[in-house]
Amino acid sequence: MDLSNLKPAEGATKDKQRLGRGVGSGRGGHQSTRGDKGQSSRSGSKNRPMWFEGGQMPLYRRLPKFGFTNNFRVEPSIVNVSRIARLVNDGRIDASEPVTPEVLDAAGAIRDPEYVKILGDGEIDVALEVSAHAFSESAKKKIEDAGGSVTDLDA
Repeated sequence: MDLSNLKPAEGATKDKQRLGRGVGSGRGGHQSTRGDKGQSSRSGSKNRPMWFEGGQMPLYRRLPKFGFTNNFRVEPSIVNVSRIARLVNDGRIDASEPVTPEVLDAAGAIRDPEYVKILGDGEIDVALEVSAHAFSESAKKKIEDAGGSVTDLDA
């Protein structure tokens, strides 16, 4: 036995339906399985995209356009103060060194050090010197209350 002798299993294939071959064929002497009336039953009917609405003004053109997308927006990498505290406690960040975007990137806290924002979710009890591009007010307050300092890299 080789590949040239292979055949489908018994009953695995069916003959194609022959449409429009008379009433006796059982498959459309009149409508040929297309239904009674309408655009899809006519000859020359094309398959339209799913958003085609039969020539009616399409929904995406009926709805008003609004808003603005800034192509130059820089999405910030966000780090909470609780995450920084956890990295210091785990030993992945040295508390005696300044915490910069590069240090956070090396510790795996962010994906991109281009623009980093520090947020104030959680608690921090370690005095750190934190440098970033932006800080929330609560993050500044928590870092300074813990005895640390903040440096705004964009200022």
